[in-house]
Amino acid sequence: MRPVSVHANPPGPAYQHLYHPLHHQWREAARTVMVLLSAAGLTADEIGELLGYHPATVRRWIHRYNTDGVPGLADRPRPGRPRLGGARLGERIRRLLTRPGPWTIRRIRHRLGQPKISPHTVYRRVREQAAWRRPRLVAKGDSNRRRVLAALRRQLACLPRGSVVLAEDETHLQWLPHVRATWTLHGTRHRVATPGTNRRKTVFGALEITTGTWHYTFNRRTATAFITFLQALLAAYPAAPAVAVICDNDAIHHAKAVTAYLAVHPRLHLLFGARYSPHDNPVERIWAALKAHLANTAVTWPGRLRQVHAFFRQRSSAQTLTTAAPWASPWLPKH
Repeated sequence: MRPVSVHANPPGPAYQHLYHPLHHQWREAARTVMVLLSAAGLTADEIGELLGYHPATVRRWIHRYNTDGVPGLADRPRPGRPRLGGARLGERIRRLLTRPGPWTIRRIRHRLGQPKISPHTVYRRVREQAAWRRPRLVAKGDSNRRRVLAALRRQLACLPRGSVVLAEDETHLQWLPHVRATWTLHGTRHRVATPGTNRRKTVFGALEITTGTWHYTFNRRTATAFITFLQALLAAYPAAPAVAVICDNDAIHHAKAVTAYLAVHPRLHLLFGARYSPHDNPVERIWAALKAHLANTAVTWPGRLRQVHAFFRQRSSAQTLTTAAPWASPWLPKH
């Protein structure tokens, strides 16, 4: 769809934040733009007014380009005291931070051998190489992941025509609010009330990977509850020759009661992905969207359940399918 507006608003005081990078970190790019505009026929006065430079500055950089070419647009060496902590220090910091750890400025300075620069200078050199952010926990993965995924794709390819394939997973719904970062006014901090005593339920969810139909229920995290959910999935597709449910290797999925239930229901196929590989499951992306929707909200326990129902009720099958993106999962065969 074409955008509503294809032209920027006229320049004004609010555009000073655009001119600032042209005079600082993007100044070499601005000099290239000067040369291009001059080649297009604009005068130095017009270019200076457009980019916020004095016409004499514009003429100087055009002259340098005509004399030295593109290398002439770079900054020339400037006189003064040598920079403390040069490129070699930055490379040492980069090599040090490739290994995860509780890195602080004090620890970094100690591991660098206490260089003869102030902690603030070390901080500035670290800021040039890295950013302060939380690490992300990742699953350790399965050593036989490729073999398991190849076998799973073969099983799916051998299903009879007209079969239904669902991705299944569970998550915990808590009364205690899930807290995440949000925009906060300067000088304030949002306060989210805790319920005192937490409550928790398990949400069983399954996504039909071709239509985006979503099935879910609340229950306890037991093998009996999982069997009840499988019964609901079978009843939802009575005409399908086979119903394949792909899930992870949770203990309740391998329970004896579940194995006995599968033996008397041959139309149901329970397939398993690789161990310790939650990112393979497209349902995980639906849980992430749900928890982002519930974040920072303090409600009653019935209100928390209503929030979940409203979240799924307001989303169409196409929206759910787009969020889950099952085509990106290695569980499924290509095309």
